[in-house]
Amino acid sequence: MPKIIVVGGGWSGCGAALAAAKAGAEGVLIERTDMLLGTGLVGGIFRNNGRFTAAEEAIAMGGGELFNLMDSMARHKHVDFPGHKHASLYDVFNIEPEVEKLLADLGVKVMLRARVVNVKMKDKRIESIILENKTAVEGDYFVDCTGTAAVPANCIKYGNGCAMCILRCHTFKPRVSITEKAGVKEWAGKKADGTLGAMSGSCKLMKESLSDKVRKELDEKGTSVVPLPQKLVKQEKLKKKACVQYALHEFAENIVLLDTGPAKLMASFFPLEELRTVPGFEHTRYEDPIAGGIGNSIRFMAMAPKDNTLKVQGIENLFCGGEKAGPHVGHTEAIVTGLLAGHNAVRTALGMKCIEISTQTAIGDFISFVNRETQTEEGQKNRYTFSGGLYFERMKKLGLYSTNIEEIKERVKKAGLTDFFSKKLR
Repeated sequence: MPKIIVVGGGWSGCGAALAAAKAGAEGVLIERTDMLLGTGLVGGIFRNNGRFTAAEEAIAMGGGELFNLMDSMARHKHVDFPGHKHASLYDVFNIEPEVEKLLADLGVKVMLRARVVNVKMKDKRIESIILENKTAVEGDYFVDCTGTAAVPANCIKYGNGCAMCILRCHTFKPRVSITEKAGVKEWAGKKADGTLGAMSGSCKLMKESLSDKVRKELDEKGTSVVPLPQKLVKQEKLKKKACVQYALHEFAENIVLLDTGPAKLMASFFPLEELRTVPGFEHTRYEDPIAGGIGNSIRFMAMAPKDNTLKVQGIENLFCGGEKAGPHVGHTEAIVTGLLAGHNAVRTALGMKCIEISTQTAIGDFISFVNRETQTEEGQKNRYTFSGGLYFERMKKLGLYSTNIEEIKERVKKAGLTDFFSKKLR
């Protein structure tokens, strides 16, 4: 039985560990903090726009456990808000322990508060990863899901300062890239003006600090859209967002809130003194990040060169998922890339050929398209998601966007991928 070590316990790392275990490997998931899910602890949005299609494809491919869990933890379903249809919103306060239980039930060993600081190499292979306490964890193949944020110096240099966000670098220390430690040169995404990185797309408000009217609307509809006075409309803030699917004029002209447990404010930052001038927000307080009034985390600073199987170029036994695999935005995007990376790690360890997911599917086309686009300087300035921007337009143009579950299942079947991730490899 091969041993697959996944580093980084966000949604992509959970997807990779899950896929490795289902394929018959010994899966170990290593996370530097005391909780899994990373930014998924403050995210909560899924099934909006083309993410519905991608989730149903993953389910049809046999890798749907995490999406089914999200569905079971949804506070609201079929929510429409500016630029987005049929979204579901999972409860960010309650989902993480359930994910950990799911992985444990599948036989994944989860190591929390285990920060990786280095790797031990032999030629072009990783032999083991080295933890901060000097422990060496050996494995056959490795998956880097360490992400591209979680370094306060980047937030200070390229953003508005450390946002004291859910990544909690000051408590658990900054992330360390396995890819970089293995000697592979990573690349950074750029904003439209050419500066590096992009700012995370939302902040959290305490629901209890909102007016009864706004809170009631959130509880009943899952969303609340409040027009801003003209003096507070700042279109230029949209250019800084990593989440291009929310970089629409409506998000500059209104306060858009979603109920994911806290009130999710769909803005990268919003000065508290200005927010409190809006009716219904007179007593508003940020919940997480507490510094959301002036900044948010900077992402896309450390991505790995890889092929369409998600194998990292130049290292024989390293794969990658989530943002480490490219400027992907969202939980759905993280999970589906993690699934493929974890599965292919097992295939390679068993001497089998890696697979590229067919471009007849949205997932396969997404991975192939992003990889191709980011080989260009212009493509490195874009961000890619099933739910908006450049890639969602491509989905619609190619006829890959669908909310018809039977149609999606048939597409997966034609690609020969039905229950693909459910099959234990020899």
